[in-house]
Amino acid sequence: MALPAATIEQLGQWEVPEQQIGLWSDALQRFRRNRLAIAGAAVVLLLVLIAFGSPLLVQLHLIADPLKQHVEFIEAAPGQNGYAFGADELGRDTLSRLLFGSRVSLAVGIFVQAIILPIGLAIGLTAGYFGGRIDNLLMRFTDIWYAFPDLLFVLVVVSVFGPSLLTIFGAIALVNWVGLARLVRGQVLSIKEKEFIEAARSSGSAPAKLILKHLLPNSLGPIIVTLTFGIPQAIFLEAVLSFLGVGIQPPTPTWGQMVFDGYENIYANPTSVVFPALAIGFTLLAFSFVGDGLRDALDPRMKR
Repeated sequence: MALPAATIEQLGQWEVPEQQIGLWSDALQRFRRNRLAIAGAAVVLLLVLIAFGSPLLVQLHLIADPLKQHVEFIEAAPGQNGYAFGADELGRDTLSRLLFGSRVSLAVGIFVQAIILPIGLAIGLTAGYFGGRIDNLLMRFTDIWYAFPDLLFVLVVVSVFGPSLLTIFGAIALVNWVGLARLVRGQVLSIKEKEFIEAARSSGSAPAKLILKHLLPNSLGPIIVTLTFGIPQAIFLEAVLSFLGVGIQPPTPTWGQMVFDGYENIYANPTSVVFPALAIGFTLLAFSFVGDGLRDALDPRMKR
């Protein structure tokens, strides 16, 4: 049966409601529109591929062994004798050492955040949810820990336990968990008074369920951003330790160590310092762009 003309006209005036987009889908769309963030993510992906693929490149003889010395090519300039980026003071291929150095830098940046995450979450969630004396005790402990100078504390730990990779992971993590703990505590304090938390509490939900099912998921955005910004901080701190001679020990190539080794001959061969310094700079910049993009994308106050 045909509908009256008036009814058809009214149906045509109805507006189809806009399709709802979830928080994470919306964040992904906004992140993809940030060109600097996409460029930073591309650089990070390239670094990951280089870190995993550099041993294969050596096996395929596409790059030289980063530990092999050629005394006849000491301080070779870029492009000479097959060295695209030149050679260092021991005749080792600078390009190969740069590629292998990315393995250490990325490992430090990522694994340090993996250590920081459970420490910061445990202290921040406990302090924010229970409050009172527990909050006061944990925050005073956090303030005391925050008072130690970061670099000095790391130097003491590395000097006592030795400059191994695991020691550097732990030392850098021990001085960087404070910021995450404070952030998580602040997020929990602002969320736990919301109506849906009160409803879940009044329905008899246990504290562990409230924390894991409601408080933690609603705090993930700032946590992800903080961890992303923590990666370049850890990479830079490891480079500083290697430059001071207390980081990863030779012959393992690291960017900070390459800067330290080339510093003594900077006037004779400036590229031995310039290339690892540029690698550190571009890596830090790439992670900073990704962190900025995630911060803008995960902020619900930002307009689509």
